[in-house]
Amino acid sequence: MENSTNSKGRFGNHGGQYIPETLMNAVIELEEAYNHYKNDKEFNEELTTLFNEYAGRPSRLYFAEKMTKDLGGAKIYLKREDLNHTGSHKINNVLGQALLAKKMGKTRLIAETGAGQHGVATATAAALLGMECVVFMGEEDTKRQALNVYRMKLLGSDVIPVKSGTATLKDAVSEAMREWTSRIDDTHYCLGSVMGPHPFPTIVRDFQAVISRESRAQILEKEGRLPDVVMACVGGGSNAIGSFYHYIDDKDVKLIGCEAAGRGIDTFETAATINTGREGIFHGMKSYFCQDKYGQIAPVYSISAGLDYPGIGPEHAYLHDSGRAQYVAVTDDEAVDAFEYLSRTEGIIPAIESAHAVAHAIKIAPAMDKDKIMIITISGRGDKDCAAMARYRGVDLSE
Repeated sequence: MENSTNSKGRFGNHGGQYIPETLMNAVIELEEAYNHYKNDKEFNEELTTLFNEYAGRPSRLYFAEKMTKDLGGAKIYLKREDLNHTGSHKINNVLGQALLAKKMGKTRLIAETGAGQHGVATATAAALLGMECVVFMGEEDTKRQALNVYRMKLLGSDVIPVKSGTATLKDAVSEAMREWTSRIDDTHYCLGSVMGPHPFPTIVRDFQAVISRESRAQILEKEGRLPDVVMACVGGGSNAIGSFYHYIDDKDVKLIGCEAAGRGIDTFETAATINTGREGIFHGMKSYFCQDKYGQIAPVYSISAGLDYPGIGPEHAYLHDSGRAQYVAVTDDEAVDAFEYLSRTEGIIPAIESAHAVAHAIKIAPAMDKDKIMIITISGRGDKDCAAMARYRGVDLSE
């Protein structure tokens, strides 16, 4: 199956570069630099050293024995991205982009963030590499994720609350793009997901593909064969595409992306793009988006700030169209139950984003044969979500 992009950065019908003229030079410069450095031996050695020595890779592929026994079906492995430095998969892409920006002579990084994990990772890399950093975050998310705002400031970054629109992730992306347009010379926009104009979906995927490169080797070593199912949560879709990428050509491996259904896909309070959206153009790309009947981008809702995005990366849209991956919707209730379940069962508190994937596993694993193997990516750790989950259960930790 053709899963590489063509020269215009298309995945089937999706992707492309729908951007103002003012951004064209920045995007061309980025693409040229990336094409040069992606095969550069020195760049790759430097990045691998950062991954291994600083971020703590390779991340573990952990056999969840108690969960497997409890559910009574497929053998479940967890790809532990929560164990990375800064607590999520976000550091993989950020170290790659920050290093690339540095090689391009940029001195300043800007980023958007929802749950704050990408913002924290960008602030971390900027501190490490001696760069300035500004993070745009929806005002609504700065309240939901106050701890991460503090962490970013502690790391020396400016955090700018975005008040426009729904004051969430989509507005933070728009603001970051605006800022990039006005300061191309010294600034690199460190986009956090597999979205936006080409070459971002490809760059972010390539840096996140380390997840499936490792898990593929790890499962072959542990089980002597490939898994039957690989599953991850999907917002914009960076941890999922990273988890899927090195299995795309393995036809027998089922790929499942778990979207945030919020209060249900039959309500307006949802963020399940593939399940409820339709084709459109937004944030520099053609893909699926949640829209109202007039084609305006709809406000979306999920208990998870990190999955609260009204679109999905173009490569996911293509994997859906071609039938190579399946995308399922998981509600807030199911995700919170799974958040508590994994904590109790395996002593692992997952990010509420990752809990969406755990929830679907709880649903399908019992019906699978015991000789089947499933890998779930735990994209981040759940410390950041404890206060929100307690509130969901009627307990206010700040009292």
